[in-house]
Amino acid sequence: MDALLIRELTPADIEALLAFETLNREWFESHIDPRPPSFYSAQGVAEHIEGYLADFAAGAWHGFVIEDAEGHIIGRANLKSIDAASGTAQVGYRIAEKACGQGLATQALKFLIDYAKRRLGLVQLVAYAYDSNVGSQKVLTRCGFVVDQATDDEAENGTTRFVLALGSEPA
Repeated sequence: MDALLIRELTPADIEALLAFETLNREWFESHIDPRPPSFYSAQGVAEHIEGYLADFAAGAWHGFVIEDAEGHIIGRANLKSIDAASGTAQVGYRIAEKACGQGLATQALKFLIDYAKRRLGLVQLVAYAYDSNVGSQKVLTRCGFVVDQATDDEAENGTTRFVLALGSEPA
């Protein structure tokens, strides 16, 4: 992948984020839970960003967009459910269908790992992937995540829980 930029999500991203999410809606919904239909409007995306920025201000969430060399959003990456007391957070990412297979998800996840460790001082990251989402599972294991014991709810939900003790990730 040529030059890319990973930067914090801002209110100025409404139109570009709506375009990204709409263009990739079917692709995303084949791998992760669908967003509510109300999300797919300028107002819906604005409310989405506003909610995430409120969580960011509270220290519970850090959201990023991934842009290509032309400045188009081609992915998202975030740390959510940040618990400073326990030093943990959950990672999430979504990559545009046209950008898959170029190592972008791995780059995004490595960015999140580094950010969590160096900027937030976290000690463990958690990720969930549907059992059918083999690509995401490969990205997680490539970045050092290991399968963790699933809860009954996760097993019934068809997801696998992955964890990474920060400091144990591959170079």
